[in-house]
Amino acid sequence: MSEAAALPAPEPALDPALTVGPAPATAGRPLLRLSDVHVYYGHIHALQGISLEVHPGEIVTLLGANGAGKTTTLKAISGLHHPRQGSIELDGQEITRVPAHALVRRGIGHAPEGRRIFGRMTVLENLQMGAYTRSDRAAVDADYERVFTLFPRLQERRSQLAGSLSGGEQQMLAIGRALMTQPKLLLLDEPSMGLAPILVEQIFQIIHDINRQGTTILLVEQNALMALGVARRGYILQTGQIVLADESAALAQNDEVRKAYLGG
Repeated sequence: MSEAAALPAPEPALDPALTVGPAPATAGRPLLRLSDVHVYYGHIHALQGISLEVHPGEIVTLLGANGAGKTTTLKAISGLHHPRQGSIELDGQEITRVPAHALVRRGIGHAPEGRRIFGRMTVLENLQMGAYTRSDRAAVDADYERVFTLFPRLQERRSQLAGSLSGGEQQMLAIGRALMTQPKLLLLDEPSMGLAPILVEQIFQIIHDINRQGTTILLVEQNALMALGVARRGYILQTGQIVLADESAALAQNDEVRKAYLGG
């Protein structure tokens, strides 16, 4: 079910009395800033005044139940669904109404929920699609090697049709294709969905490695424990609003967060 169709208030939910303001301030200009962003699907008010920041070099995670607005937030950032109100800035520049294809050139890479790879194309052709806006051939070749170093299985299967890959391999390909855009900001939507635990650990190690190599990441993830373990800060969404924001370590120790999302 899409987020737009999820009308009932999702569970789990935090105590509204615990709602706080923005997460602790981070020095310097943010790479990404959302200010009072409202998104509608028809008459459904999917995002109700989202404000958040992601600073260069960070991993920031968005947590929340199905229907909370996480995927819609990423779609608003990547230009797939424009806000009706509010502003989105990338590196100090307004991008609220910039179309999705132009945002790729500006440095936003998006690995969407459900992977959305091109099943009838080979692994290599999928990666080539990620680099379709680029003309820096030597750098593109270097990025192929970077992706194959991060994901050796993709190199082994570079001539295989993407639709015949396992779920874990398709997720690797979706991330690799997004990396081929050479993003300043990488949006990852549910990278662990449907994967076996051992592959979840591998994917999160790779996310950590990508960040260490200099890519800023905004991560949507149902596995709150793994997400808070890799991220520096987190925001919790509930029915289209941010209800809690803090350092990841503090969120992981918050009793209400533990009860709602960590099973403790």
